[in-house]
Amino acid sequence: MKLKTVVVDGKTYAEVMDDKPVYLHDDGKEVAHDAPQTVATISRLNGEVKTNRERYEKAESSLKSFEGIEDPAAAKKAMETLKNFDDKKLVDAGEVEKVKAEAIKAVEEKYAPIIQERDAYQAQLHNELIGGGFARSKYIQDSISVPADMIQAQFGKNFKIEEGKVVAYGADGQKIYSRARPGEVADFDEALESLVGEYQYKDSILKGSQAGGGGFQGGSQGGNKSMTRDQFTNLKPAEQSSFMREGGKVTD
Repeated sequence: MKLKTVVVDGKTYAEVMDDKPVYLHDDGKEVAHDAPQTVATISRLNGEVKTNRERYEKAESSLKSFEGIEDPAAAKKAMETLKNFDDKKLVDAGEVEKVKAEAIKAVEEKYAPIIQERDAYQAQLHNELIGGGFARSKYIQDSISVPADMIQAQFGKNFKIEEGKVVAYGADGQKIYSRARPGEVADFDEALESLVGEYQYKDSILKGSQAGGGGFQGGSQGGNKSMTRDQFTNLKPAEQSSFMREGGKVTD
């Protein structure tokens, strides 16, 4: 990554976009660098590192009391056995386990509707944040030649809801971070653009002006075929994949 410059009257200046210096990445993409945001992010991450270190030191101190216990599972089982022996003053140890199981079952039955409601809410939130992201995506509108629901079917699995926000993960299982905002996760469109850029059949889904090399150029040029969305939907999954690999275009 290097600073992009321009020459004016024989003097070299840094190129600026929205009052931010522009950097040129190794892949040729230009990104305006937000220095104040980067400084703020570094400060926040330093704070998180300090908090995690203090948490680790506290945990390490607590674990010192367990030094000499080589088999934690066996120690735990021994403590449970001793507790059952104490409870035997009232009932047989086997009855204790029965009472515990019944109590757990009663709690599970009581809170089952709440858990179902929570899961339904999470599904609705997932559909709204992620499905809505695809439906409203400006990147899809400007750069993609196939319907948004087809892009969601291909890349929807890469997006997750974490702490109420949409977070994207790459094929390597790592979070996708923003180039314009170092240290912060990429927003929806920036993450989707990154995923599409790594997609092996990207030329078959990008609009003609977006695809590179000898990729898809739209229409029926170069032998590429087209069909309506209804016709595409009626194809078998394998046929759909083959059609897209061959540069086919789906029209409304």
